[in-house]
Amino acid sequence: MTERIPEGVIERLPAYLNVLIQLRGDDVLTVSSARLGELTSVNPAQIRRDLTHFGSFGKRGVGYDIATLVERIQRILGADHVHRLALVGAGNLGSAIAGYNGLLQHGFVVTAIFDSDPAKVGTRIGEIAVQPAVELATTLHEQGIRIGIIAVPPEAAQEVADQLVAAGVRIILNYTPVIVRVPGEVTLHNTDPVQELLHTLYYLSRREGVARV
Repeated sequence: MTERIPEGVIERLPAYLNVLIQLRGDDVLTVSSARLGELTSVNPAQIRRDLTHFGSFGKRGVGYDIATLVERIQRILGADHVHRLALVGAGNLGSAIAGYNGLLQHGFVVTAIFDSDPAKVGTRIGEIAVQPAVELATTLHEQGIRIGIIAVPPEAAQEVADQLVAAGVRIILNYTPVIVRVPGEVTLHNTDPVQELLHTLYYLSRREGVARV
């Protein structure tokens, strides 16, 4: 594929995929762009434009075949095969992330969990035994892991990010509220629920007439 896909399209594809997988789980076979728009809050015309970047998917009057669309979007996103993840932080947040079924639905599997707390080392989260943080580099190299998740106390986030980068990780999901620095060749995604709530609170406040400007 020689065409460069707009970044906005790539950002919307995971939302489409998530809804499609849920529909498939409910034994729904086809979906219209209008219905997909309702479920993703994306304009149906935008959905149709997005999908034309990857070929012809739908049939007028019938809609999109969900199984075909799921397979194609997964291939586009690289989610059609398993990606191993390393999770650093075995506390409540880390345990919730490791046990989230949505990861497996999209081809992500946590295969290594680390913590610096001796009380957590050796315990199990699901089927994975928590390893000491000093084993991070060796394990990541052995398993070929390129994606890491940071779920540690904020003061430890930068040190963990440095360790992940040194171990060859190229994608980091940061679940702490602090800003961490990584080299240019590493992709960093910050996932802070407080920021998301503040963002949505602004719109809620404006609708209810209590926003201050």
